[in-house]
Amino acid sequence: MMQPLNPMEDDTAQNNVANVPYILVVDDEPDIRHLVQEILEDEGYDVKVAENGETARLAYKQQQPSLILLDIWMPDVDGITLLKEWAADGNLPVPVIMMSGHGTVETAVEATRLGAYDFIEKPLSLAKLLLTVEQVLNTEKALREPAVHSYQGLIVSEPQGRSPVMQRLREQIKRISEHDSWVLLNGEAGSGIRVAAYYLHANSHQHDKNFVEVNLSSLSYDKNPEDFVGQSSGHSVTQGLFDKAQGGTLFLCNIDEADEATQNFLLGFLQNNTYQHIGDSTTLSFKARIVCSSHKNLEKLVEENKFRKDLYYLINVVPLHIPALREHHEDIPDLLNYYTNVLVDQEKLPYRHFSLAAQNRLRNYEWLGNIRELTNLVQHLLITASGNEISLEEVESAISQKVNIPGPREGISVAYDLPMREARELFERDYLVHHLIKSGGSIGKVANLIGMERTHLYRKLRALNIDPKTLLIETR
Repeated sequence: MMQPLNPMEDDTAQNNVANVPYILVVDDEPDIRHLVQEILEDEGYDVKVAENGETARLAYKQQQPSLILLDIWMPDVDGITLLKEWAADGNLPVPVIMMSGHGTVETAVEATRLGAYDFIEKPLSLAKLLLTVEQVLNTEKALREPAVHSYQGLIVSEPQGRSPVMQRLREQIKRISEHDSWVLLNGEAGSGIRVAAYYLHANSHQHDKNFVEVNLSSLSYDKNPEDFVGQSSGHSVTQGLFDKAQGGTLFLCNIDEADEATQNFLLGFLQNNTYQHIGDSTTLSFKARIVCSSHKNLEKLVEENKFRKDLYYLINVVPLHIPALREHHEDIPDLLNYYTNVLVDQEKLPYRHFSLAAQNRLRNYEWLGNIRELTNLVQHLLITASGNEISLEEVESAISQKVNIPGPREGISVAYDLPMREARELFERDYLVHHLIKSGGSIGKVANLIGMERTHLYRKLRALNIDPKTLLIETR
């Protein structure tokens, strides 16, 4: 059981610091590739070299680089062909700088069309090369590393609240983030588990790598293995979630809902820190922090034979409880103010402040839906309240309107005092958000589940101002 304590420490070739960019240099001229390797290593980059197309393909499969320097003319496979293979789905997954001593305008245009970032002629100007490399990596870092993340369309930078409970939580996360230990987050639905997971990632030395979420309530290895491990077909590789998480953080959320086949797969994967692309026998090493989350008591699930005991002990290295809102109800006035400002700023809703009586009423409310319920209530009141101040009566009215519908639609609310069209729109929005969350944001799955043609579903989502790309799964 020692391995999971620090699964990223045992490979010094990967770098002692996880956020050092890894650059793959592909060139058939030994002098050039070794000179470039030496120069880039002196600048602090992790560099590997490939002398031809075949070794480049192998290196690319084993670990996705942060950047590729790719020669065009090689004896076995030319660089444009490799570029086409790596951009097979129309999207080049890593930035590529092309190099050539015999470049033409047509070749440069073709490389750019395929997604190459730049085209450098030989003999190389090392000063220009270093400047271009730095520019590319800085650009990619800015695109890949948001300072904050979305919470149901809202921007939330960290777990909110000034109470001792929340101060302690932030301090715990910061301490844990200094190490690469695996973490198991547990808390009620809507309490902010994903916010905590990303805050952990943002404070770690993997902060400039990818934060990749795998929603195990809607994804099964038995049905969609390629989503986890990727797929190889000929020389083309479609990356899976594990490929994208390399060097960063892999967030296995709702692990308590993983089916038996997925639990069995995860056990082998996490024990060995290796995986294989579907269609390829090459074993790939996996190096990333593992963060898991659960709403349920995993020990109880183990006792009931609903969760593998060995998997539970494997992932339960550093357990961390995310408090329910009722555990820090003194934060509610600050939270009301925070989410009011966020909604006014981001959703362009009219500004209104809560009266003292309204705040006191909400401090004593049960908040079964936690932060998620609070943000929904604030949004509702900013839209429906009259005047600049939200009164106690308006809060009581909003609370009384919310009727839970039992069964699979639990948590969806109906506002009975609104005109039918507005009430229907509120219900449709809640209904579609519910199914998007349940399906992990998959439009295709939602369309099949609710019996709506996909094109019509897209139109409905646009009409209701629901963006599946920014709707993040923060109901756990």
